[in-house]
Amino acid sequence: MVRLCVICNKERAIVKRPKTGQQVCRECFYYVFETEIHNTITDNKLFKKGDKVAIAASGGKDSTVFAYVMKLLNQRYQYGLDLFLLSIDEGITGYRDDSLETVKRNQQQYDLPLKIVSYSELYGWSMDQIVKEVGLKNNCTFCGVFRRQALDRGAVILDVDHIVTGHNADDIAETVLMNILRGDIARLPRCTEICTTGDGSIRRSKLFKYTYEKEIVMYAYFKKLDYFSTECIYSPNAYRGHVRTFIKDLESIRPSAIIDIIHSGEAFEIKEGVKLPVQGVCKRCGYMSSNELCKACMLLEGLNRGLPKLGIGKIFK
Repeated sequence: MVRLCVICNKERAIVKRPKTGQQVCRECFYYVFETEIHNTITDNKLFKKGDKVAIAASGGKDSTVFAYVMKLLNQRYQYGLDLFLLSIDEGITGYRDDSLETVKRNQQQYDLPLKIVSYSELYGWSMDQIVKEVGLKNNCTFCGVFRRQALDRGAVILDVDHIVTGHNADDIAETVLMNILRGDIARLPRCTEICTTGDGSIRRSKLFKYTYEKEIVMYAYFKKLDYFSTECIYSPNAYRGHVRTFIKDLESIRPSAIIDIIHSGEAFEIKEGVKLPVQGVCKRCGYMSSNELCKACMLLEGLNRGLPKLGIGKIFK
């Protein structure tokens, strides 16, 4: 028996939305997917006309779909935004160099300016060089810290008002669970916020906060978007990967697990009197930090002194 789309009740349903269980046709799927992103933007009053917005572009499915949808919505609803693509070259041979070729094609396809900043340029180290020093156990710590700061540095170079990233609901649920497992309560409120403030007054937003990874993949597939799908060659041992597997197992039993974890993170309240880190600036580079030296400067000091484990963990030696 042919099932009709529950929205238009005319066309054949070809997609079952993992988040809602609705069975919808292709065009209605496009409509609800795009409208949910638009509602996130308007409900949270994220942009104003004339804002310069950098889209964090890696060439992967999330950032490729996000760039496509942002350009579409900017035209459809006349946001009046100046959009840019901002890419970080971590220096991973056989991975990032290939994915950046996808970003360059996206630049042509979406007709958006592109800026690429590299770890070598900013820090004097590429990820290939870092992995040779630290091995595969803690390399993702270096990459995550450097990447977050590199995005802010790139945004300053572009002189933009806002950075938007393609972090989806699955990513945020993973981060919530990782922070709980680590006992890092200070990061729980920040990791579930749609909009935060990065370096200086530059805001950073996660417009895919409630968008399931499965729907992003389906959107890219139906739209025939050009994206890079290979996993990072240095990530098999990442802590996040184990958390991701756990959440996928939960989702197979309870489809709402991802959204439930996000809502749990949003609902956490820190007990009155608990001392939290005070946000300041790094005395060496001026980047925001709750310590005298930011995490990036501490990790760099360890690399430059031949002590790559310096700065790993909660206690700096």
